Formats: sequence, C-alpha cells, structure tokens
Amino acid sequence: MTFKNQLLPFNYILLVLFFVVPLFSFAQNLEGKFDTLLREKYKSDGSGATILVAKRGDIIYHKAFGLANIELDVPMRPNHVFEIGSITKQFTSIAILMLMEQGKLSIEDEITKFIPDYPTHGKKITIHHLLNHTSGIKSYTSMNLSKIARNDMTPTEMIDYFKNEPLDFDPGDKWSYSNSGYFILGYIIEKISKQTYEDFVEQHIFKKLQMNSSRYGHKSEIIKNRASGYQTKNGYINSNYLSMTLPYAAGSLMSTVEDLFKWQTALNKNSLVKKETLQKAYTNYSLNNGDPTNYGYGWLTYDVNDVPAIQHGGGIFGYTSYEIYVPKEDVYVVILTNCNCNSPANLAKKIAAMAIGKPYHTAKTAINIPNQELKKFIGVYEFEDKAIRIITLKENQLYSKREGSTEFKIFPKNQSSFFFEDNFSEYKFEVSQDPIKVIFTDRNSNNISKGIKTNKPIPLEKKIIKVPINILKQYVGIYEIKPGFDITIKLENDKLISQATGQESFEIHAETKTKFFIKEFPATIEFIMKNNKTINAILHQANNKISAKRKK
Repeated sequence: MTFKNQLLPFNYILLVLFFVVPLFSFAQNLEGKFDTLLREKYKSDGSGATILVAKRGDIIYHKAFGLANIELDVPMRPNHVFEIGSITKQFTSIAILMLMEQGKLSIEDEITKFIPDYPTHGKKITIHHLLNHTSGIKSYTSMNLSKIARNDMTPTEMIDYFKNEPLDFDPGDKWSYSNSGYFILGYIIEKISKQTYEDFVEQHIFKKLQMNSSRYGHKSEIIKNRASGYQTKNGYINSNYLSMTLPYAAGSLMSTVEDLFKWQTALNKNSLVKKETLQKAYTNYSLNNGDPTNYGYGWLTYDVNDVPAIQHGGGIFGYTSYEIYVPKEDVYVVILTNCNCNSPANLAKKIAAMAIGKPYHTAKTAINIPNQELKKFIGVYEFEDKAIRIITLKENQLYSKREGSTEFKIFPKNQSSFFFEDNFSEYKFEVSQDPIKVIFTDRNSNNISKGIKTNKPIPLEKKIIKVPINILKQYVGIYEIKPGFDITIKLENDKLISQATGQESFEIHAETKTKFFIKEFPATIEFIMKNNKTINAILHQANNKISAKRKK
C-alpha cells in the first residue's frame, strides 16, 4: 500500500503542527540551559557523562560531555556504554514480575520455597520484602566488600557469604537498602527459569526490546563503545577492579542512555508486563507500622518538585547513574557517568523539573528580604527526629547547619519559606508563633520534620588545630566496630581520612591531638593511646559512644 498520491486534510496538518511545533520550541528553549548545567559539572578535560531527555515519547535532548577515556583523550559520545549499577534492580524486578504473570511464583512466596536452607531465624521473608528492601537481610556491600572484590563467585557461593549474618530487623519493620535481597532475587530467577540471570535478561528483555548495546557486564570481554571507569584520589585514577559476579542481579548490567529510553518506553507500552503488574513496581509500599518506604520494586517513589515521579540511581566502581520518569508529564531523564566521583542525581532532578516546566528555585529567583527581617530566623531549632539545626546570618545571607555538619546557604522563596539551592530541601517558618515553629522538608526523600526554636545559644565553631605528622601516623590503621564492619584511617597528603566499610571516605579534622571531627555530619573520632601506641578509637555519633578496637 502506498500513500504517494494521497493528500492529508488541511485540518489534520494543522493538528500535527499544533503538537509538534510547541514541543520543538520548548526543547530549543531548554537546550542552552541544559548545556550550561552539564558543562559546568562535566569538564572537557575530565570524566564525562551522557544524557538523554525525552518528553511525550520524543527525544528532546541527547548529548555527551567530558572524556570517555582520559588517558587517550577520547571525547565522550552519546552512544558510549556504561555500567549502570543499581538501575539493574529495575530489570531484576520486572523479570520477577514477568515470572509472576506466568504463574511461576507469587510475590508473597517465602524465600525458603526457593532456598530451603536459608536461615530466616524463624521469620517470614517474602519476595515482596526482597523487592522492597524491607527483608532485614544485611547488605553484603556493608561487609567489607574490598576483601572479595576480585573474587569470581557463583550465586550460591555469594549467598553463603552473607546468609548467616543476623537480620538487621524483623521483615517489614524497617526499610534498609539491601543488595543482598536483589542478589537472592537473581538466584530465584535462575531456579525458576532454568537459565542464568544473564541469559534470562538478554533473551527476554534486551533482545525483545532491541536494546542492542545493553548486556551483562564482563571485565575481560571487549565491549564496543565501553567508556573507561574512573575514581578520584588526589586526581583521577583508574577504578578499582570488581568481579561482575558480585553485583549480579543487584548491579551488573551495562547500557546506554538510548537503550534505557527504549526500556522506559517499553514499560510504558506494557511490552513486558501488564499495566496493573507494572503498578506494583511503582507503588509506594508501607512498613508494618504504616509508615511509607518511598520505594516500590526497583524504583524510588520520590516527587520532582511536588509532581509524582519514579526514579533510581546507581553507583559502582568507576561509574554513577541516575534516571527519572514523571508519568503525568511523560518526561524521562537519564544520565550515565564514568566516574564514581561526580554523582548526576541532583543534576537529573534539576533537569527533570525544568523539563516539566516546574524548575527548582535558584539563588537568582530568590526574593530580597531586609537584613532586619532575616535576623528573626537566627537560632537553634530542635526537630522531632532529634536533629538540631542552627540558622545563622552573615552579610545579609542566611545559613543552615545541622549540628556537627557543614553549613549551607538558604534563600528566601517568600517571606517565611527558604530553600537550599543544591539539595532541594526547604524550611517553612511559622513566624507568628512564639516560639517560632518550622517545618523542614527534605525533597530528596519526601521526609518532613517539625521543629521549634529554642533558647539555646548558637554554638561556637569548632577550631581546627595543626597536629604533627608523626602523631597523625600513629592513628593510621583499621579499627573494628563489629565483625565485618571497620573504620579505616589513612594518611593522604598529610591529612587523615576516615572510611567505614562500604561507605564514602571523609577527611577528619583535629580539635585536639587525639580528637577529630567530621565536617559533613555530626561525628567525632577519639583515639585512645597507651604506652605511646594507639590501642583503639571511640566513635561519638548521635549520642552514641562506640568503641572500635584497633586491628592493625
């Protein structure tokens, strides 16, 4: 059949133009703003990123920034392939739901149905708990992963590695991100399908959706267009090696921004699971006490500037990623980077907000409030979540600081509301109350906490003192908080660095010769000496005093 000689009705042409032209104009207006944000974060001589933004099913922005290989000075291209880390969990979740639709499992099945000898300590742990991070199973990435990072392990060997750890809590009582839960889900997929996790995802998802650049990650194989992975340590270094048998169904997949757009499009069209089944993945489930988890099955259920959205990030040796989908506006944003040093999460949220026409406030959009009016907000505030936040004023600029942490500028949105420019949180003060009451909203997690102004004096800033290098060297070592969880103290460029197992590292600053504090959050480390040797350390955090014995 040919349409060569047929003419389209004039009113149909006008209808098409009505929808296409505004979207094209909208994209053009945003392009320069997106360019500015991305060039500022991903420099032309450093690690890079690829990004795709789509609206109503059309790609309106698709670019690359920075370098794919720093050593060879290779520019990043939009089709470069990245490890996507925990975005893998979406594929694992949908694979489980596909098997559910086939009648091969139930979300309420207990895990002992598939792993009979798994020690559940008399508790009922279901597939739902695994999908929703409410199982209580300890995440193996908090168990000194560096010790086994280079080991190739089978799924059963890896499960044996963590299965005998005590539960962190009873299933459903709390929410705690657990890579172990998604690792077990991968094993369940293998037992039911009689295929490896890799083969199942390749055959039933990637091939079906023509995600031709997506695959299970392998370090030894030649992968076309793979972007090199980096981390930072006094500048860029090549990322540490990680056997891809370890992230498995929790974080082993590789993809491109375009393939991930195909993935989201296929989900929207119900190409893999039914609409009502997909809704299970997008649901904000509750704990046993009714509190929301802000998590579905492989997706976070956080808003984008008060508009409901689903999103998730990924972080793995050498790579970070973030994606957001706003169903109401049919807007999709995904950013992939080749360094675990420069998370795209906040940038993706800013871009998604701009794409739906509800940009977050910036310093440029703040209103002006006289200095005299700003003074009434100064003080120490206590919140129902036990947090202490301190508001100070310097040169007509208000600052907020959580006790023991770093201070941030806050800007007036109106006469009683102030926003943080980079983390999307805000204060709303009830200035007519005596004492002043305040609501703190963390828009990264949808958490809300109420506080009240106290009569406590604003604490003095901690002063950093200089400690001789020969003393700092005495503190270098590994301190055990509990089996499998240590604090490592290193000396880098004459600075002490503290890193807890599986967590980010922080510089620690001396307030005395033996006591050091962390600027980023309220915690101090005190080193205990005996006969001029460090024998242990004491961690002070959140009114807790934790002893850590020196191992070496």
